[in-house]
Amino acid sequence: MGRRIAIVCSVLMALMVLVLVVSAAHGPAAISYTNVAQLILRGIGFQTGLDLSASDFAIVNQVRLPRILVGLLVGAALASSGATLQGVFRNPLADPSIIGVSVGGSLGAVIAITTGIATDNLWVLPAFSFVGAMSAAAVVYGMSLVNGQSQPATLLLAGIAINALLGALISALLLLTNRFPEVQAILSWLIGGLRGRGWAHFSVIVGPVLVTVILLMAFARDLNLLLLGEETAQGLGVDVPHTRLVLMALASLAAGAAVSITGPIGFVGLVVPHMLRLVVGPDYRLLLPASTLGGAVFLAAMDTLARLVVQPAELQVGIITALLGAPFFLYLLYRNRRLMRTL
Repeated sequence: MGRRIAIVCSVLMALMVLVLVVSAAHGPAAISYTNVAQLILRGIGFQTGLDLSASDFAIVNQVRLPRILVGLLVGAALASSGATLQGVFRNPLADPSIIGVSVGGSLGAVIAITTGIATDNLWVLPAFSFVGAMSAAAVVYGMSLVNGQSQPATLLLAGIAINALLGALISALLLLTNRFPEVQAILSWLIGGLRGRGWAHFSVIVGPVLVTVILLMAFARDLNLLLLGEETAQGLGVDVPHTRLVLMALASLAAGAAVSITGPIGFVGLVVPHMLRLVVGPDYRLLLPASTLGGAVFLAAMDTLARLVVQPAELQVGIITALLGAPFFLYLLYRNRRLMRTL
């Protein structure tokens, strides 16, 4: 197992470095891959021995690199959150954007912005987003329980209802607020994207994401046992109610931190874990670290595509992930249509 983890993570980390360099090289001002690598090395303190352009250095290390790093962290947070929620609910359709976690985090962030609480402190947004994400997750989970078990069909319907309800509340807040500059920014933010994200955003998100991802990996064994059923897990020493609550809180914190910085970016937590299960299997000791790295690679690659596909204009990455993720979700619904017989 240890060797498999090392091999899979090494491959994904190599892909991450590749995506980082490729993404930083492309834009209105094209820079060669070699120069990008050297500029990044110079930015972290290494002497490259070459006379590189100061303007290129500013473009890479002050504009593109922080955006890419934020994308890597957000992708890691959303994918690890999705993988965890699928294990907690024992439901292949669980995802932060589908079951209301992302829109709950969005509502918390919109409340903080429209009331002016978050004006001078970037840390307020993750806090409000976490509360909103955790509240939505708790409500959806409670509504999906039938005889103590979470039912896939009920979970999906509860998620749809919560998404609609909280989306309506967000719309009402936007219509009632008199902070018109903030409204325009929120409308763009609600699409989900990385445009304009810099080092200040990176400093806010890096701590919560790294801490929650590490803690989630510590629960890999418990997630494996939860897949066997709650009674079996309880018999094998897992405190199921406590463990479920902690895992939901950690997954909500990860998703809430991501949403507070980039807005809701859908389907990352659905697509990445499913694709990696085909490669690494269902063992969470391998699936969680693979999903974390795979989510980082996926979102950074999709953001690069969003920047390049309609140049000189730029799409929000949330549009790209929705275009890819929605058909994949429909495929999962079709493949798991037996789960819907309880409707």
